[in-house]
Amino acid sequence: MTTPQPSNVKVVIADDHKLFRKGILELVNDFEGFTVVWEAEHGKDLVNKLSPENLPEIILLDISMPVMDGYQTAEWLTKHYPEIKVLALSMHNDDNSILRMLRCGVNGYILKNTDPSELEKALRTLETDGTYYSSRVAELAIKCLHHKKKEVHPDLSEREIEFLKLACTELPYKSFAPLLNIHPRVVESTRENLFKKLEVESRVGLVIYAIKNGIFKIE
Repeated sequence: MTTPQPSNVKVVIADDHKLFRKGILELVNDFEGFTVVWEAEHGKDLVNKLSPENLPEIILLDISMPVMDGYQTAEWLTKHYPEIKVLALSMHNDDNSILRMLRCGVNGYILKNTDPSELEKALRTLETDGTYYSSRVAELAIKCLHHKKKEVHPDLSEREIEFLKLACTELPYKSFAPLLNIHPRVVESTRENLFKKLEVESRVGLVIYAIKNGIFKIE
């Protein structure tokens, strides 16, 4: 059975390297159902060009840009246009850069040297599922949550324990699905089940429970 393709997803590219932008523009326009509608040289340029009349569905966002970098831009977009999906497309492969962008609220992260097929997969997954992280990024995020001593919590499932660990980070809930390899709706149901099971009413309550019960340790 053939997966239905998106009708016409509007994409914007924010990157200070003109040649790279043009290459990505041609690549994305060759993907069925995706169209680059405009480009931006840096975050400030992107912010100035955005308006309710020309909002894209997806923004491909570089990190190292002058005037307003990718971190600042991602935070601004998360605050002002949370409905826009942001895919970080960067040369930065270090742990700090990746985790910092995740904390800024991006919906996905892939490297600039990735194969074009992964870029297409990322765009399609973003449109259908809302998030996409490469295996490198997912492994990094999960690695940061594991601790040397394994605690036993018979009343909680393995998924619930991993969910609680993620809740103790600054990552938004929307990042949990690809990291736990579950559907976004399962993120919501897991959160609600934990609220009831642990008798808490907020993420703060989840964090307090995780710390008190040794699920998450402050280094």
